[in-house]
Amino acid sequence: MLDPAGALYWPAARLLAVADLHLEKGSAFAPKGMLLPPWDSRATLDRLALLLRRWTPQIVIALGDSFHDAGGPARLPAADAARLAAIAANHRLVWISGNHDPAPPVGLGDGSCDLFADVFTDVFSLGPLRFRHAAVPGAAAGEISGHLHPKAAVRAPAGTVRRPCFVADARRVLLPAFGAYTGGLEVTDPAIACLFPRGGRVFLLGQERLFSFPLSGAPRHRA
Repeated sequence: MLDPAGALYWPAARLLAVADLHLEKGSAFAPKGMLLPPWDSRATLDRLALLLRRWTPQIVIALGDSFHDAGGPARLPAADAARLAAIAANHRLVWISGNHDPAPPVGLGDGSCDLFADVFTDVFSLGPLRFRHAAVPGAAAGEISGHLHPKAAVRAPAGTVRRPCFVADARRVLLPAFGAYTGGLEVTDPAIACLFPRGGRVFLLGQERLFSFPLSGAPRHRA
């Protein structure tokens, strides 16, 4: 099940997956002179909390790039660190390594990553599905990944609307970035298109629903 908030839910396993939280991205940019509002982690965790209440999963998978950089865990405000600890206490938290966070997080709470993830791995397999950060071209069917931050555009009466999206076919599902400060890569980009050589479907995120169209192109608005 693809949630319009940008998460995947597997009812049979009571499993919720989100990709690319990029926590503390705002504080990572501040030393570089890019002053962004420092509330991105809080906003991202607020959205995640809503999904946890909606689906009450047993397993929560963070599909890599959960922190924007290695120093992110140490910069995370204490209140937000406590919220992560509560998630780990109430759910089985699976922490997938990403290119921004290839090692277990340190500097959270007492400094023990075990408090925040009982699994830290490159790939997590359950039943017919394999969860990883970056999709692997030619991987066996059942791959769930993030990393590429897919987005797509549709033409509406008021102009072009660009939104994050899922991309899927019979073999894999590519999740949108979940973080508050995450950009996106157009689904027409070769990095995404090459993963779906036989085509696929785009599921554009709306407020309460998804809007689906073939990967080959976005539809025109219909009144």
